[in-house]
Amino acid sequence: MPSVTFDDFYEVPDLNFDIIRLREDLDKILKAKKFNSPGVTHFGAISLNQIPNDKSSIEGNNIRGKYWTIADETGKEVCRDVDIDESKYTQLIPEFENTYFKEVYDTLSKRFKLGRVRLLLKEPRSTLSWHKDPECRLHVPIITNKGCSMVIENVAKHLPADGKVWITNNTKYHNFFNGGEQARIHLVACVLESPFREQNGNN
Repeated sequence: MPSVTFDDFYEVPDLNFDIIRLREDLDKILKAKKFNSPGVTHFGAISLNQIPNDKSSIEGNNIRGKYWTIADETGKEVCRDVDIDESKYTQLIPEFENTYFKEVYDTLSKRFKLGRVRLLLKEPRSTLSWHKDPECRLHVPIITNKGCSMVIENVAKHLPADGKVWITNNTKYHNFFNGGEQARIHLVACVLESPFREQNGNN
């Protein structure tokens, strides 16, 4: 992916998925699988891919992964969780093989160098911690509402569920809040080649 200069919310051009099919197959998946919430309140994840033949790669802290946060009034940055080799996550989980998510996954994998790909749940009236990640994130919003926004540093943006694809600069401090009364669900992928590199210099 070429390095270009743009703000921290990048709408990927010429890429759009069928939101109706995404929602229909999400309903099918949720009848068979539940969101995993590894030690985080109001948050859940369902993995789409794994390290080949390694189910442990989508269990425990591997669902969440390494991040940095400013936890208290001291302002000191602290590191949380475990290092993950994102490049090893190359195998689609069998439950997704006969769904529209496989087409989405294959399309994204051809265009971007991806790590973990997950369905992420943010429950109503809740927020994530103020944190930064090792990589940028690709988002395909599936279910959302006007009360949902992502905040990167001092900029907040609502990402609509219209089939469009976004890349967000999660290497900066950010969070996500759902101020609505409906669950928010995005397909979220780790992007291993940052399109924000030129702008930030050190990503």
